[in-house]
Amino acid sequence: MPRGINNWSFQDVKRFISDYNFRLSHVEGSHYFYVGTVNGKVHQICVPFHSNKAIHPKTMKSIINQSGVDIKKWIS
Repeated sequence: MPRGINNWSFQDVKRFISDYNFRLSHVEGSHYFYVGTVNGKVHQICVPFHSNKAIHPKTMKSIINQSGVDIKKWIS
């Protein structure tokens, strides 16, 4: 279970962003690109997939920034 920005897996991120209607746009190697609209703006998120490993916290911060979803919603 994710805590803050630590211990998020690819599946956790995928589950979270699907709640905000992000849809898979395309895949390039091990990186999945999702597109969605938040607050009237279109956002693209790049999420790395490396089996069941946790996503690095700095990468997670980048995903949060790319999404346009308030960080408080990610960490609560």
